[in-house]
Amino acid sequence: MEIIWVLMGFALLAAMTVSYARARRGGGIRQVAPGSPDAADPANYGFDRQEDLDIRIPGPDNDLMDALDNVRRTGQWQAASQLLAGTPKEGEQRWQRVQAFGGAAALELVQQPGVGAQWLKAWRLEAEKDAGGAQVHAELLVQQAWRASGGVGSADHRIILEEAREACRKAALLSPGDPVPYITELAVARGLAYSEAEFDELWAKVIDRAPQHMGAHLAALHYWCEKWHGSREKADAFSHAAAARAPQGSLLAALPLFALYENLPDVILTGGFYQSAVVTRAVEGALYAVHTARQDDPMLAHVRHLLLLFLVNMERWAEAMEQVRHVDGYVGALPWSASEDPAAQYAIYRALAVAGYEANGGSPATLPH
Repeated sequence: MEIIWVLMGFALLAAMTVSYARARRGGGIRQVAPGSPDAADPANYGFDRQEDLDIRIPGPDNDLMDALDNVRRTGQWQAASQLLAGTPKEGEQRWQRVQAFGGAAALELVQQPGVGAQWLKAWRLEAEKDAGGAQVHAELLVQQAWRASGGVGSADHRIILEEAREACRKAALLSPGDPVPYITELAVARGLAYSEAEFDELWAKVIDRAPQHMGAHLAALHYWCEKWHGSREKADAFSHAAAARAPQGSLLAALPLFALYENLPDVILTGGFYQSAVVTRAVEGALYAVHTARQDDPMLAHVRHLLLLFLVNMERWAEAMEQVRHVDGYVGALPWSASEDPAAQYAIYRALAVAGYEANGGSPATLPH
């Protein structure tokens, strides 16, 4: 996925909105008529230009960006290894960083088939017992499987997932107590359609090591949504149970919003859907989670990105702008990452948030900094 040209003007929003409504889980964007489109310019708020939005990560992580740039520039793996070795096993950040390195390797292989990601190959050959390298390799295989020619359910998809499962289990042996290999295997469980008994056994290994891990719960939610496609019952039960058990300050209170998003219909025909009680409850739970969580929680940006989609469609402009204020510059998260052009999709919602905010009396001067 490449970042496209420059931020489109507000006059083009209607055409862009129609295009986006056809995208996966677009949610039926509401158009607004705030008056002069020239008055609704995200640049007036100091927001990043569309071509400068970072599609790799959901929020800032300077150490990760430095390591990724070093790996890309030098072709050497040591900076990545050192960063992961210094990242605590039990936190969300290690899982995110493993995903980022695996994604970088996958992108290189797409761009340069057969010759990309030589640094990861060297990492595995030269440091076979390095737990970080093993985890990144497993993540790479998972990402390759979901990009496999023939698509989900194809022979290539299944073969690569079988290889990924073995890589996850080897990585787990190298780092006892680390939940990341088991979280990565949750994506394998989804693709290989583990039975509920198999999944429960895997899930027990995850929660024994990291019972409040938000990323793990999101990965598990994808399994339930895939297994019970067309029925929200299992996914809703899983998300609400996790939210109910969540301690004060945990972002798991936002999990029902992710379950709702995963089960959104491709086309929403009911005008009042985003004002319904089920949407309101999920959004209020996510807002509560955001307001009570640690502001340095690595998963906080994920929740804010998803809230932006819902708050814009609910026409809650000031709250939508609050999310933009916190996440602007980074779009490597749902819902944007589900599209072919995350930066463009995010830019549409950001522009709508700005337009709605100004139509209701807001301005750069009234937005908190």
